[in-house]
Amino acid sequence: MRCYLHAFLLCMVFTFCSLLYVFSQLASTFEDSEDESFNFVFALRERSGSAVKEHSDERSHLAVVACGPRLEETLTMLKSAVLFSKKPLHFYIFAEENLHHSFRSLDSWPRTVQNKFKFTIYPITFPKDNAKEWKKLFKPCASQRLFLPLILKEVDSLLYVDTDILFLRSVEDMWALLSRFNSSHLAAMAPEHEEPRIGWYNRFARHPYYGKTGINSGVMLMNMTRLREKFFKNDMTAVELRWEEILMPLLQKYKLNITWGDQDLLNIIFHHNPESLYVFPCHWNYRPDHCIYGSNCQGAEQEGIFILHGNRGVYHDDKQPAFRAVYDAIQKYPFGENMEASLLQPLEASLQATTHTYCGRASHLFTKRLKQRGRKAPKQK
Repeated sequence: MRCYLHAFLLCMVFTFCSLLYVFSQLASTFEDSEDESFNFVFALRERSGSAVKEHSDERSHLAVVACGPRLEETLTMLKSAVLFSKKPLHFYIFAEENLHHSFRSLDSWPRTVQNKFKFTIYPITFPKDNAKEWKKLFKPCASQRLFLPLILKEVDSLLYVDTDILFLRSVEDMWALLSRFNSSHLAAMAPEHEEPRIGWYNRFARHPYYGKTGINSGVMLMNMTRLREKFFKNDMTAVELRWEEILMPLLQKYKLNITWGDQDLLNIIFHHNPESLYVFPCHWNYRPDHCIYGSNCQGAEQEGIFILHGNRGVYHDDKQPAFRAVYDAIQKYPFGENMEASLLQPLEASLQATTHTYCGRASHLFTKRLKQRGRKAPKQK
């Protein structure tokens, strides 16, 4: 009997010790778990804090496509972006191989200017099966913009501009229009015309187009994450198609009916998906059509021109001397000089010689923003 009692006591002691060990391990695990949970939460807070900070200091992402004799025009556009922007920029430059070395001249800009931007140079890239057809659409390489969401997969949002764009207001102000997007918007563009009587699409187009007068794609702000995820309604099939699925069938259907290449394709897409487009006012994409027959851009009349679009080569001929005057003034402006003395005053003097043209008579619209910002711009060395 004593043997059984002794064995029983030993079992009780062993069980008690085992329980103590188990509880001690659980307590240790719980403490470690608490520490890990704290560390995880702290890490999240740190990342969240840095994310907020990064968002507040977020770069504006700007893309341009340059082929043929567009080097100087593109560099002048980039110069205008840097001159009037306070926040940092990232340039995505898509160019023919023979232009890559020349674009690296951006590294020779003054150091204080270089600190405001970084740039990446990409080759012109089209889908292999149809590269020749895409490259010759409208102007050389112009349709590259259609494939930016598929190439720059790591970029969430992007501002695409043609080479013949000049910023007269900061890029971040245009970038801020993204905050006006509702949950359906995935791109933003300006109308092709303000006045239907001189509109092209409503008078001549042989394909669907957006709204009453179509849209102009020379300045195109995109939420590319949404664009990549969207299924687009179309007139080719009852099935909605992704961006990468819709482009080639659309070209095959309408290639004999389109005049302005990729811009026409964008008009067709947003004709069928109007809820996806945010339309910004004409002074964000001001073209000769807004003044050639008399001023017809109300936004510019009220606030001045924010972005100048010198399409049809007007920076390089004498057809619209007011546009050329702005281009020449920005191109010739030396970094580091006083904005008012070395940019605004020479420009105003040049514009005085253009008042025999309709656009020249609206020259005060070209300098309104420069007068407001030029005097405030920090001196660059």
